[in-house]
Amino acid sequence: MARRRQLYEGKAKILFEGPEPGTLVQYFKDDATAGNGAKSGVITGKGVLNNRISEFLMLRLQEIGIPTHFIRRINMREQLVKEVEIIPLEVVVRNIAAGSISKRFDIPEGERLPRPIVEFYYKNDALGDPLVSEDHIIAFGWACPHDMEEITGMAMRVNDFLCGLFSGIGIQLVDFKLEFGRIWEGEEMQIVLADEISPDNCRLWDMHTNEKLDKDRFRRDMGNVKEAYQEVARRMGILPENGAGGDMKGPETVQ
Repeated sequence: MARRRQLYEGKAKILFEGPEPGTLVQYFKDDATAGNGAKSGVITGKGVLNNRISEFLMLRLQEIGIPTHFIRRINMREQLVKEVEIIPLEVVVRNIAAGSISKRFDIPEGERLPRPIVEFYYKNDALGDPLVSEDHIIAFGWACPHDMEEITGMAMRVNDFLCGLFSGIGIQLVDFKLEFGRIWEGEEMQIVLADEISPDNCRLWDMHTNEKLDKDRFRRDMGNVKEAYQEVARRMGILPENGAGGDMKGPETVQ
């Protein structure tokens, strides 16, 4: 089989040309970064776990009517996804104070917010992904008012659903990051959920102990990062049979 053409490489994933027009292959790496790349490392098996967790969550969201770019999982590290025009925004939904919002407003980490808060960050590593307002987004043409209404509404629906799903397996959804993209069919444009949903871009705490089960373990040098991701997968019922997260049988290289 001919090797696929690489189109883009990010911190945690590589995008390859898909087998059919309008599709891409999304490959999950084991690389871990924090602070816009200031800290980096490799967590063996992380990509396999994130691929499975993201597949599970995208399929559940599709079942409740959230449109996504996900088509199907190809193998242990790859997904077939729809090619989208990414909207240059990181959409963060916060339920509990943690990370930057705790620092910005001097709120103790772990304090439940009065209501879920949606924040927007401009996707630009060189600028440090700055926090932006809806006025910035509309003024600079990144999205129109109708797009923003749709994105915000979808983000809140995702939050409601995921809060319930994680609560059912003893996990608090503290906050998470989403990305959205546009797909055209003729003259019709649709906004869809893109990228991934995994412990890489969610803060997930055990409901009883507040143990962190996400990338904060890497950011804060807490150790046992892979084990935390495995615990999330185990509670979802999708942990590989041998429990290793990186040793499942099946093709892992891009052909």
